[in-house]
Amino acid sequence: MKSREEEYKEIFIAEALEYFDSLNRHISTLEKQPDDDQTLAEIFRLLHNLKANSKAIGYLQISDVSHKLETAFSLIRNKELAFSDEVVAVLFDGIDMLGELIQNVDNPDQGEPDPILLRNLDIIVENLSDSTIELTKVQKYNTSKNLSLSELIYIQIKKLDHMMNLVGELMIDRDRIISISKELGNDELASVSSHLYRITEDLQYSVMGARLVNIGSLFNKFPRIVRDVAAAEKKEVNLELTGQDIQIDRNILQIITDSLLHLVRNAITHGLERPEEREKKGKSRVGHLRLRAQSDRENVLLELSDDGRGIDLRKVQKTAVERKLVTEEVAAGLDETETLSFLFEPGFSTAKEVTEYSGRGVGLDVVKNAIDSIGGRLTLETEKGKGTTFSMLLPTSIAVKGALLFEVNGIFYAIPLIHTDQVVALDKDELHEVGDVLITDLKGETVTVVYLHELLNAPEADMRLGDKTRLKGQVQNIIVVSYNNRKLGLIVDKLYRQQDIVVKPLSKPLESIDLYGGVTLLGTGKVCLVLDVPALTRYFINRRQG
Repeated sequence: MKSREEEYKEIFIAEALEYFDSLNRHISTLEKQPDDDQTLAEIFRLLHNLKANSKAIGYLQISDVSHKLETAFSLIRNKELAFSDEVVAVLFDGIDMLGELIQNVDNPDQGEPDPILLRNLDIIVENLSDSTIELTKVQKYNTSKNLSLSELIYIQIKKLDHMMNLVGELMIDRDRIISISKELGNDELASVSSHLYRITEDLQYSVMGARLVNIGSLFNKFPRIVRDVAAAEKKEVNLELTGQDIQIDRNILQIITDSLLHLVRNAITHGLERPEEREKKGKSRVGHLRLRAQSDRENVLLELSDDGRGIDLRKVQKTAVERKLVTEEVAAGLDETETLSFLFEPGFSTAKEVTEYSGRGVGLDVVKNAIDSIGGRLTLETEKGKGTTFSMLLPTSIAVKGALLFEVNGIFYAIPLIHTDQVVALDKDELHEVGDVLITDLKGETVTVVYLHELLNAPEADMRLGDKTRLKGQVQNIIVVSYNNRKLGLIVDKLYRQQDIVVKPLSKPLESIDLYGGVTLLGTGKVCLVLDVPALTRYFINRRQG
């Protein structure tokens, strides 16, 4: 994996070369139309950005030349310097020098910028009162040298998206070819399909890798944000950042940016106490906020932790009763996980009093929905008086997902692994009928269990989810899924394997069925429906509460 410094340098060079090409184009336009204010403004913007970026990364020669050129064009914009032939020649030479400095940032033999040219730039900038500026004739660089192109290029995200979609289609056909080769028992076809598998896998990870960016590109924006919000709230906050080198799909990072900003602001505003309040509790005056990223091959985990006041569960339950989300009797029996899930319900945390009750921010349902949209998972842990942690488990790719394949009533289904907690085989006697549902004990935790055949196929009037007599066989295969701090056990007929799948949206009118998040095609040619765990969990919870 590249270091953060190497990646930043590559990004800078690619962007700087693009600026250089744009400067050449715009200054040629300006020579023909010296009064074109829009072109002048664009040249000034490019030079200003190049100056700031090169200074930030430590390329001071580029920064210095950019600054001189920026100043010259500022004077031209303000009509303090005429865009004469002599001035044009110097500015063209200055931009050429920028190009050479950018292309040779790692060349120790490049030497210093041409002192005669730097002197001319200084004369242009400093001798404004003298209308007859005497410029030294610059010895032109070698104009017969070969043209060179950068090894780095910019690619529009939509082009990478299209490539990823094509790779997805290729993966589906690859699996089909492999399946056919096994059916035919043809050794030559098996050899070719095996080679195709390796190439397709390499291509998949290459395209996915081209879309990756360091999460530090987002994390490094937060120290300033934290400082500003803390100052406005009259609070003292120390931000700790970890895992800036972790890489993530650029589209996913874009989608969760607003959500993370929302959580950080709320942690400072509602989670952390004022200095005097912290001192009374025996805490340090400075509140601590930690933003951490870590990854495995499949997922990226983002955690935001504060050591603030935590969430008062009883006040959350009271608010849920007041908003008629649950009865007082049911609320009294809810555990911590079920209580915290109310914070993510639409409309729950939009009123001012709820912020005071929960000590947590406005609009957490919006955060949850954004993470749901990319197939991610959001969980929350809190301890009153100690602090709160939000955890966001995010996929490394939107197009390709790790999934668990299974069968119910002869139909193939898949569940994204990101929502799968565990798979267990339980004896029917370990399932207990309570009211109209089944429950079981898993490692000391009570989990509601649903017979998936009943939930997906039976008419609602006929559904008896707590009726054990409808179960097939003595041993039940159960997939435990998790969403919105709730767990749900799904009884299935047969379990198959884990597999990377390419999820395609359902066509009309099937796309209106909430329980399905899409469809994929297996190597056998069978159609496989992909379950939407958030929708499935919401449907079951709403049905119980209804």
